[in-house]
Amino acid sequence: MSYQRSIVKRLIFGSAFIFSLSFLVTIANAQDGKAIFNSKCAACHNVFKNSTGPALGGMEERGPWSDRKKLYAWIHNPAAFMANDPYTQGLKDSHNGILMTGFPDLTEGDIDAVVNYVNTTFTAGPGGGAKPAAGETAAPEPKSDDTLLFGVLTLILAVIALTLLQVNSNLKKMTDDKEGIPASEPVPFYRNKLYIALGIIVLFLVGGYYTIQGAIGLGRHQGYEPEQPIFYSHKVHAGINQISCLYCHGGAQEGKSANIPAVNVCMNCHMGINEYTKGPQLFRPDGSEVNGTAEIQKLYSYAGWDPDKKQYTGKGKPIEWERIHNLPDHVYFNHSQHVVVGQQQCQTCHGNITEMDEVQQFADLSMGWCVNCHRNTKVQFTDNKFYSIYEKFHEDIRNKKIDSVTVEMIGGIECQKCHY
Repeated sequence: MSYQRSIVKRLIFGSAFIFSLSFLVTIANAQDGKAIFNSKCAACHNVFKNSTGPALGGMEERGPWSDRKKLYAWIHNPAAFMANDPYTQGLKDSHNGILMTGFPDLTEGDIDAVVNYVNTTFTAGPGGGAKPAAGETAAPEPKSDDTLLFGVLTLILAVIALTLLQVNSNLKKMTDDKEGIPASEPVPFYRNKLYIALGIIVLFLVGGYYTIQGAIGLGRHQGYEPEQPIFYSHKVHAGINQISCLYCHGGAQEGKSANIPAVNVCMNCHMGINEYTKGPQLFRPDGSEVNGTAEIQKLYSYAGWDPDKKQYTGKGKPIEWERIHNLPDHVYFNHSQHVVVGQQQCQTCHGNITEMDEVQQFADLSMGWCVNCHRNTKVQFTDNKFYSIYEKFHEDIRNKKIDSVTVEMIGGIECQKCHY
């Protein structure tokens, strides 16, 4: 009888423990679609309005997305899906030739969760109200954190588990009293081996999870937007005035680094433009308004330029710009290789730069993000003598076994390509 009670006790404890862990794992993996959307989609997509990519609200009413299987195929491998789909080809053309990054790591359940989140958010509208009328600018989606809710639920489950253990202990005591078995001295919870083991396991799992996440995210600064010495609006320069990125960042086409333009490059235009009068109002991230003319005067101070005498004073100094994008020292990245050979647009890595005032880091620039791009990006394989040695791929294209060659297929995800 005592052996049976011991088994029952272990079953109850084990069931409660497994249920608690499975609940936590479900929370961590499912994340109700919102966390997946924020980590994977929000950098390029908004629910209500077009951004770097199209608005996702009501997507199942457009194109082929009413067929969930096609949506899975598109998200897992956009390049392969787009090869035979006119709708997604049109999407690429209408968004500056930017092809969506594939996410082969997302399961169908993850994608379903994201779609459900998008549909729910779109139906409720910004702020939980009706959808915005045509031409109306949608209000920013409020950011919420469900950590407190998850913590409360976890605490409730822990209390339930402990209550069940206590009930089991009381039942055992009642049966022992009825059978005349002398009761043993109760062991305090802080000396109970089961409680101690459970505490160690929980601490190990939680500590390990945050340690791994911290190590993976070390040095990544997605969304980083420092305040610069001069408020330089890419939206005004590259967007409204359509100044080519390569005019200021010529190194992106000619060398490894995109380079920061010298003050003289700025002065090529601002010797004659000394006031900001015709552009839109400028605002910092905190909402404070920027005086564009005063920012031009800052440029003159750094350049050592006297706008009244129209001459240099010789008292100029370098502009100490705050660096935003910074890859680890062990990573090799060549801008010209991607811009000239790979024919990638600046927006692929830097986001919709023509809509930004002060620039922020658009992508997380992780190894997984780069590898996914290499897996999906096609190379100019035919009519290119450099790739003439790949006879097998040329033969497969002629025999229509494949319709294109990706960077991955020619060794683009080999370690030494980026780490040497």
